[in-house]
Amino acid sequence: MKLVVQRVTNAQVTVDGQCIGKINHGLMVLLGVGAEDTKETVKKYVDKLVKLRIFQDENDKTNLSIQDVNGELLIISQFTLYADCRKGNRPNFMNAGKPDMANELYEEFIRKCKEFVPVVEHGEFGADMKVSLTNDGPFTVVIEDLA
Repeated sequence: MKLVVQRVTNAQVTVDGQCIGKINHGLMVLLGVGAEDTKETVKKYVDKLVKLRIFQDENDKTNLSIQDVNGELLIISQFTLYADCRKGNRPNFMNAGKPDMANELYEEFIRKCKEFVPVVEHGEFGADMKVSLTNDGPFTVVIEDLA
């Protein structure tokens, strides 16, 4: 599993010109599901995400989690995070999870996030999505290879 996490002041996702997910202060998460991922992987990554201390406290230290600041989540499926560009000029996506399995784990990720964060919006798996956001900071982190 791979996550690209951006702290945002707002973010939204549209499909066919219709907004299907929109948040204010919080995190916009691009989620890539790998071929070897399981429900146990989802638990580890959700736990890391909701405890990640990347929001500023009263002393301007990045000391607070999304839960501490009552932030919102926008989760977008993004298999292209598994692009392997080592050979040639066309990325290979062999390490990405197969669509049925990846969609199941994407939905599980959303369900688990809702256990910790009251507002969880999301994109549409497999759709041609347009994502816009205002990155706060900017502050972007990549989460991968959790043991």
